Amino acid sequence: MDHPTIDSLPRRTLGRANGPLYRQLADILREPIGNGTFPVGGELPKEATIAEHFGVSLITVRQALRDLEADGLIRKRSAKPAVVAARSPSVNLSWKFKNFADMAAFTKDAELTVKSYRKEVSPVLQRHFGMGKDEAGYCLRSVLSIGEQRKAQITTYFPPDIGARLKREDFSDVLIFRSVQKHLGLRLDVAHVTVRAEIADEAVAADLGITLGSPVLTVEMLYQSADQRSIEFSVARHPADIFSITYDAPNDLS
Repeated sequence: MDHPTIDSLPRRTLGRANGPLYRQLADILREPIGNGTFPVGGELPKEATIAEHFGVSLITVRQALRDLEADGLIRKRSAKPAVVAARSPSVNLSWKFKNFADMAAFTKDAELTVKSYRKEVSPVLQRHFGMGKDEAGYCLRSVLSIGEQRKAQITTYFPPDIGARLKREDFSDVLIFRSVQKHLGLRLDVAHVTVRAEIADEAVAADLGITLGSPVLTVEMLYQSADQRSIEFSVARHPADIFSITYDAPNDLS
């Protein structure tokens, strides 16, 4: 039986107008993996060969392969071609967070269900927006899902002057910060991210469909505008058994 080669892949020109090049390449590679052209246990073409075939950089190829690895489709190896690990994505969800585009990729095919949007008093508002103890800000409570799987319980806070300019129906985008940018006409420049472990209380357990006391991975994101003003603070709680975070850690020690 002949082994598949780079010629098994279509020759297609990738254009930035269609989104990040690595994401386009990852989508192209998914098809021959899914239909068995590149069988489980078999090797993909070498990174340099893929790069030459599609006219992209090695960096683009490596980013695409990281996407496939995060989905459980391949297993990367040092100085060797990647090996196909599965024909369909694993259940685990992996978030490669380096920029806002990665955040958008994480919510692909997801649906945001808004539970409530109202004024509330919370220590979170004091801590992140410098508000007084009894001063009310705005709080959006929602759940992110893909099909029947509940991906995250999300609680989002806004200072009073920002929250007053938003309505419940404004949050039609699965990316809350993108709805804020659209309706307020501003650009959020950076997100400061904190990740920590928690135990599911009754509200979290009910929203995520998990057992009370189950482990939860919590991702806190403080969004700021270009002038470093804090605009939005979101707390996303994920079932720990179906969520992980992947990132690169280059060795910068001599």
